[in-house]
Amino acid sequence: MKDRIDRRFAALKAEGRAAFVTYVMAGDPDAATALEILRGLPGAGADIIELGFPFSDPLAEGPPIQRAAQRALAKGMTLQGVLDLARAFREGDADTPVILMGYTNPLITWGYEAFARDAAAAGIDGMIVVDCPPEEAEPLADALDAVELSLIRLATPTTDDARLPVVIRRTSGFVYYVSVAGVTGVKSADASTVAPHVERVRKASGLPVAVGFGIKTPEIAAAIARVADGVVVGSALVDEVAEALELNEDVTGRVLSKVNSLAKAVRLARRSLTAV
Repeated sequence: MKDRIDRRFAALKAEGRAAFVTYVMAGDPDAATALEILRGLPGAGADIIELGFPFSDPLAEGPPIQRAAQRALAKGMTLQGVLDLARAFREGDADTPVILMGYTNPLITWGYEAFARDAAAAGIDGMIVVDCPPEEAEPLADALDAVELSLIRLATPTTDDARLPVVIRRTSGFVYYVSVAGVTGVKSADASTVAPHVERVRKASGLPVAVGFGIKTPEIAAAIARVADGVVVGSALVDEVAEALELNEDVTGRVLSKVNSLAKAVRLARRSLTAV
């Protein structure tokens, strides 16, 4: 539901801090462990959850998320399985916004209207569809609007003032600002470079702006949290899954420990500014 996202950003704004948004891949490394991770995210400090649905050709993703998708697909994760995970999570958590993030082809196969209804019934609040350009997004936006789900769009460093109104049209919940040119998990975000773009997108859209791509450490997360309304971390978390598997460690514990360290950095970022 759109209002679950709106309420969360309003509450965090009242607290004077940015949202910490965690991205995890549904079904990675398997459905049972993925559900454990999902259920543990809010307690570890996640304010909003992005739940990736695995796809064989994730164009915007770097190697870490590509490998996460491959692990999930190899274990039999499907789009129906993603909704089942979301529904199981929602049984124990009525408040944390959950946003699906993925690609157009599986949604076309399912049918936009049918998928929007099924996603809403599973407790999903919005969608980021990476490869659906705004010029072709009207049918998807109509389907999501009909069931009160947000369509969250991406703005990038190459989105100029002429293009920005097109990008943000029919966007709700928040705008996802991609901090670097390129794919996920490769370059590092720079807060001083990002800050003016965040302000520009926020002014144009009237919505909160969450920044993702290239946020790997607590230090970078804190710096972004000082200039944005939300901080999105994904590749750094799926890397923890891969490393835990390689070392035969507890996957859930390792991921949630990483979430906790990043969440603390985001929560304390602006407090350190006021203390100076």
